[in-house]
Amino acid sequence: MTPSPVLSVIIPANNESGYIGPCLAAVAAQQLGALPPHSCEVIVAANACSDTTVAETEAERAALEAAGWALHVLDLETPGKLNALNTAEARAAGRILIYLDADVIIEPEMIAALVGALDTDAPRYASGHLRVAPARSWVTRQFARTWQELPFMKTNVQGAGLFAVNEQGRKRWDAFPDIIADDAYVRLMFAPDERIKVEATYIWPMVEGFSALAKVRRRQDAGVRQLEAEFPQIMQNESKPPMGLSDHLSLLLRLRLSYVVYVGVMLAVKFGGRSATAWTRGR
Repeated sequence: MTPSPVLSVIIPANNESGYIGPCLAAVAAQQLGALPPHSCEVIVAANACSDTTVAETEAERAALEAAGWALHVLDLETPGKLNALNTAEARAAGRILIYLDADVIIEPEMIAALVGALDTDAPRYASGHLRVAPARSWVTRQFARTWQELPFMKTNVQGAGLFAVNEQGRKRWDAFPDIIADDAYVRLMFAPDERIKVEATYIWPMVEGFSALAKVRRRQDAGVRQLEAEFPQIMQNESKPPMGLSDHLSLLLRLRLSYVVYVGVMLAVKFGGRSATAWTRGR
């Protein structure tokens, strides 16, 4: 008899050609340690893809199965990340659920670290250390240098591009609602002392160029405002430290040009353009 999966990795994917293959190769390369053989599954919810995402996913099947993973590919006609998440969850059988963006690369130790953190009867949320992928554009490289040094990035469990919950933690909410910030929504379902940052690292790509950075940041701000308006009860779990004058001065003295670029993007977010009303790709 095939054992029930210990964990399910859920990957929503919309036109992720060139990204989904390396993402799945990193899953196949995981050092799973003491996990029982054939106890892990990965579910790729390809939604309204018009490129080779599904074919590139299937190309990784042999490597995943050789590494002990079961691969399930859902080729969905309906677009949208949230529908993809809900559809994949209905298929998932694992006691631990890992939500992974299709353009993220996880270190070989990541899955075992997340399972170790979540192997408890208490509701828990976990993620790893985020590192921004090397950017092509000068603006994005400078923005990312300062962004990664912000107090929130240094002290919090972020979850952008990768987060995981255990069975008890998943009971905190029903289906994913129609929201912009699904990652923040899940994170704020947990109190700060219920969130764990494991030592493993994952590589997350940042959008390229000044205008694209401003657009995505505008979407992120809109997502927070939506959560405040529609789910005010979870905002008490926000633990994002405020940026004080000393923080700004420290960043300016240490990073100078990078800090100026960061402030320029944030001013463009605040004073230019319309607020986002829907999900926008983060890279």
